[in-house]
Parts: sequence; structure tokens; C-alpha cells
Amino acid sequence: MAGALSSSCIFCQITHASTPTTILHQDDKVVAFQDINPSALKHYLVIPVEHIPTVKQLQRRAEDFALVSNMLDVGRALLERDAPHAEQYRFGFHQPPFNSVNHLHLHCFALPYKPRWRAVKYLSLGPFVGFIEAEKLLERIKPASSL
Repeated sequence: MAGALSSSCIFCQITHASTPTTILHQDDKVVAFQDINPSALKHYLVIPVEHIPTVKQLQRRAEDFALVSNMLDVGRALLERDAPHAEQYRFGFHQPPFNSVNHLHLHCFALPYKPRWRAVKYLSLGPFVGFIEAEKLLERIKPASSL
């Protein structure tokens, strides 16, 4: 994967409690918290503790597949707990150059978007550009031995 801690990365600072944030979930692999500028009824981010810049660093490896699967499981559990009656859940990642922070982060939405026009930020612009659904990313990085 990538590296340990990046001192200039705001998300690395959150994972190491250097920045005040209300943590919704934390374990040895991932941390979850509310997006600072929510785009939906509930909008959480799940990030790896390890500094991984973007989805471009993920490969067809068991460890990468397990990490993204875990991120999705954590995000889904949080939304099911906090927004059980939401009209829909959505999970995905921005792909470069459309990511705002160079630390891998899963957007977890309990819809609707608020305001509705915010949905535009989360459009797919093709398989390798824009927003990619978590399940599509998992298909892309599924290890060859699991195919």
C-alpha cells in the first residue's frame, strides 16, 4: 500500500487525534467521522488509518480488497444505525483529479442529498474518472485468485 502518517494530511491528523473531530468509529484499520460539509441527510467519511493517497494506489490484492470491504461495512453499519429510515444509502470514492483530500476516503450517504443539487458532485464520469461506487471499486480490485 502507501505509507504511514503524513504530517500535512488533515485525515492523518484525524486518525491520530491531532485534530478535534467527533469520531463515530475507530479501530486499528479505519476511522469514521461526519463530513465537515455534509451533502446529504447523513454524510460520513470512512478513512484508513494508514495514509493511502487515492483509489489509484489500490491494487488487485487481498489486503486492499479487505480494507475497502471493511470501510464499506463500517459505513453501512453507521448509516443503518443513524439513519434507518433513509430513502437510500450510497457509498463511493472520488477518483483523481476530483478528490479534495489526498487520503483515501469513502463517502457514505443516507439520502436524500441536501440540497439536491449536491448530487452533481457525486456523478461518475466514466470508469476511471469522477465518483466510483464502492461496489464497482471492489470489482476492480478483487484479487485474481477470487475471480
